[in-house]
Amino acid sequence: MRGHGGGGAEATPPAAPGRGSPYLPSHWCWRGPAPAPPRAEVPRPAGRWRSAAMALVLALLSQALGRVWRSPGSSARHAPPSRAMEHDRAMEVYDIIRTIRDPEKPNTLEELDVVTENGVEVQEIGEDEYLVIIRFTPTVPHCSLATLIGLCLRVKLQRCLPFRHKLEIYISEGTHSTEEDINKQINDKERVAAAMENPNLREIVEQCVTEPD
Repeated sequence: MRGHGGGGAEATPPAAPGRGSPYLPSHWCWRGPAPAPPRAEVPRPAGRWRSAAMALVLALLSQALGRVWRSPGSSARHAPPSRAMEHDRAMEVYDIIRTIRDPEKPNTLEELDVVTENGVEVQEIGEDEYLVIIRFTPTVPHCSLATLIGLCLRVKLQRCLPFRHKLEIYISEGTHSTEEDINKQINDKERVAAAMENPNLREIVEQCVTEPD
């Protein structure tokens, strides 16, 4: 639209109402979103929080110690003194019997898995006196040399064990067809003594139990 008198400058159209418009009344001025009201501070139950945190720490510690207790080789380190001594004695026993040679094969009983660490048990029954229990596994369920192997175990342990002991030797349950009869024979002192009086049998036993040079 032109002004009166002609030739005047064109009038600037009024700005659309909106943010920062100079044509808006001051009470219409856009002020942006109203600020959120401040949140009220909720007091933390400090004592309860610390108790929960401590309970979590204790639970984690207990779990970690449990893993250490069950880790391989840790049982002897953390066991009571008597149990630790029994473990040490069992290792002594195993070191003695593991090198016994098989009567028929050119291998040791350890190499053939006839004897294992888990098959040795030692129990303290008095002051510096122990019950030694050996469980061995013949190579086959019908092994004809199982009695001879049991005899070799008994002879070498009686000669080499450095502490007072009582000795029981058994075939592992379910690993031989006549395990009950053999168990009776190798735990009968009279039968063992009679067997060792046989020169041929004694020679075989000596060959099996003698340590290699």
